[in-house]
Amino acid sequence: MTAMDLEKAFLRVEGLSFRYGGSAPPVLRDFSLTMGEGEVVGVAGASGCGKTTLLRLIAGLERPLRGIIEIDGLTVAGPGRFVPPENRRVGMLFQDYGLFPHMTVSANIAFGLHRIARSERRRCVAEMLELIRMPELARRYPYELSGGQQQRVALARALAPRPKLLLLDEPFSTLDAGLRASIRGEVRDIISASAATCLLVSHDKADLEAVCGRILSVTAVS
Repeated sequence: MTAMDLEKAFLRVEGLSFRYGGSAPPVLRDFSLTMGEGEVVGVAGASGCGKTTLLRLIAGLERPLRGIIEIDGLTVAGPGRFVPPENRRVGMLFQDYGLFPHMTVSANIAFGLHRIARSERRRCVAEMLELIRMPELARRYPYELSGGQQQRVALARALAPRPKLLLLDEPFSTLDAGLRASIRGEVRDIISASAATCLLVSHDKADLEAVCGRILSVTAVS
């Protein structure tokens, strides 16, 4: 990668290493990647190779053992520096979606918007409902939704705070085969309409090929 490429990088991960516990074997070792603003990149790899750990490190949910993470020119993790997750403006869609069962669709989407005025919060939720094409289901609860609808709500909740970077962890793994093809297209369209910079990890390369413009691989540390 050239110096100019590095200057343009929106996300830069360099020499990232991590292990769970002092004597545990490493999960990631000297992993590096760069992404441009607005790019949708996939990371493919088998279960246990560190894909989810990579996302958790970028989001600030774990501290790296070594390495540097930069987001939009700001070092968020590196020697002597660690920016907490709430200050990174990173949205993350977890594998199980993590919707609150006692909250309506609207309330779930609004969950991360408590710092803005109520009128602005209502406007943002309405925009997200239109983006995921679910305005008529605003008052439904998660148990009243299909798996694909739950995924769209979780995606809207991650996008609502306008994150600089969106991280998706195995977003299609809980869907049955009949839904996967159509939901892949919906997710691709939602990400495109939001103009989000997005990093998606999956063990299924077909999932990544349907959504991502570029695909990298990560292998288990031996």
